[in-house]
Amino acid sequence: MSQAKSQYTRILVKLSGEALMGGGDYGIDPAVLKRIAGELQAIQEMGVQVATVIGGGNIFRGAGLARAGMDRVAADHMGMLATVMNALAMQDALESLGLHARVMSAIRINEVCEDYIRRRAMRHLEKGRVVIFAAGTGNPFFTTDTAAALRAIEISADVLLKATKVNGVFSEDPVKNPSAVRYSTLTFDRVLNEKLNVMDATAIVMCRDNHLPLRVFNLNNSGDLTRIVRGEDVGTTVTVE
Repeated sequence: MSQAKSQYTRILVKLSGEALMGGGDYGIDPAVLKRIAGELQAIQEMGVQVATVIGGGNIFRGAGLARAGMDRVAADHMGMLATVMNALAMQDALESLGLHARVMSAIRINEVCEDYIRRRAMRHLEKGRVVIFAAGTGNPFFTTDTAAALRAIEISADVLLKATKVNGVFSEDPVKNPSAVRYSTLTFDRVLNEKLNVMDATAIVMCRDNHLPLRVFNLNNSGDLTRIVRGEDVGTTVTVE
């Protein structure tokens, strides 16, 4: 496919750690990992520069253990390490398809991946490598949603694509209420004012203040990622106006 068929030049895809579990309760489902890698390959073959941020909730969720009494800083550091594990798994899946991928960590872990350096990340993207940002922002108290917004802004991505379990943002939980209405478009201010469950408020404000469009879509719908890159009306688009 030619780049002319793509709406974007550079994107960042935010994946939750839970997305990698498939039907399991914990860990990584190799079949799901391979399918997601295939979707990333498909959009890269359209000429799009691809970066991604992966959460760690399938292995360890820092905020959850902090609520149970663990020191929040220690718990968040453990959560960062979980994202590194997921990033390495995704790198392996991409390379098994013949792609070149680089894991870049916000915390120093040089024996297994590169340190995050913005200029180097940009160079990897320009050379056609998939860049996987790991370890969140490198700081406790910040979610991987915020890390995704930060990295997308830093690399001048055209859009931040947030993968979820439903096709966009709804007026209510569509699982509990099948009559819930899907929003085709929203503003960041409306998301904040109505406390819609899209991303955490810090990530939303960062996207709004830096005019970074956000698209929320269902990762479980095979091919939706490609359709978004082609410019089709999939999921919910969140913009400044």
